[in-house]
Amino acid sequence: MLELKNISYSVVDDNNKSIDILKDINLKFNKGINVITGQNGSGKSSLIKLIMNINQSSSGKIMYNKKDISALDITERANLGFTLAFQQPIRFKGLKVKDLLDIASSKNNKLADICDYLSKVGMCAKDYINRELDSTLSGGELKRIELALALAKGGEVFLFDEPEAGIDLWSFENLIDIFKNLKDKIVIIVSHQEKIIECASKVIVLDNNGITEYNKVDAINKIKKLQCGRLGGNRG
Repeated sequence: MLELKNISYSVVDDNNKSIDILKDINLKFNKGINVITGQNGSGKSSLIKLIMNINQSSSGKIMYNKKDISALDITERANLGFTLAFQQPIRFKGLKVKDLLDIASSKNNKLADICDYLSKVGMCAKDYINRELDSTLSGGELKRIELALALAKGGEVFLFDEPEAGIDLWSFENLIDIFKNLKDKIVIIVSHQEKIIECASKVIVLDNNGITEYNKVDAINKIKKLQCGRLGGNRG
């Protein structure tokens, strides 16, 4: 189990004023698909980065399997089995897709292995195995490659920040299958997509009132109200 205890996160603006992004968050994540959703700017991506320790919390503790991991850096958490797929994929100029898959999986992958990783995200290995991760790849291609890297690395805690971005409709069904096949792991997904919310075992909504856990139906209705509120000029 992954548990956040009284986690707060603040940043300092240009006027040297402290701004609270997340305040006194208490959450428990068990094995299964946990979806975090809500308004833009509510702190969803910040929460994912705090769990991985890309951002450091201002206060509180993060517990994993009843052990305090708050002081562990990103590498130490990765060694514990934490895997993160970013909202905006990182480009690695000069490195080929196979190189990164080998690094992620800590082995020299055979073609069959690479086909397995890439086919799960709707890509043909023969078309991409020797491609460099540079400006010749589209944002959608980079996103799918990064998801393949997450699968190659494996782990016990998977963190996905808007994984559907840049994914075509055909590959979207593959994406849902990926999440369902990870149901014996702790999977935490930031997403607004209704189909992803529908496959969740727990849905967490962040809004101006803080953080609330909902069942799937109530969460979808809540998000629709928030979207309508924004269109009407309100923040929900």
